[in-house]
Amino acid sequence: MKTPACRQAGSNLSTKEMIKHLDITVTGHVQGVFYRASTKAVADQLGVKGFVSNRSDGSVFIEAEGDAVALDMFLDWCKEGPERADVISVRSDEGELKNYRNFEVLRKSR
Repeated sequence: MKTPACRQAGSNLSTKEMIKHLDITVTGHVQGVFYRASTKAVADQLGVKGFVSNRSDGSVFIEAEGDAVALDMFLDWCKEGPERADVISVRSDEGELKNYRNFEVLRKSR
């Protein structure tokens, strides 16, 4: 019994180590097409935490935290966006973990 417990503890530790933070900027026709609401729905499905907001320059800004697999799937979705979106580019940079508790749609840009 000791061996499986050790493996389980090790796997939990490696999952925590894999959590990362991304700052994501999405450009194109991404405002007025339900990009923020759709982003929240996808983030909630994937267990990604953080927030999404519109920027005054017409882009969408996202801070996202999660494990590497969830963030990879989340970024793939960001490149497509909702049906009416026309995404031109998605830029992501790793940042410092902020330990968000959920994913929120912000009404004003930060």
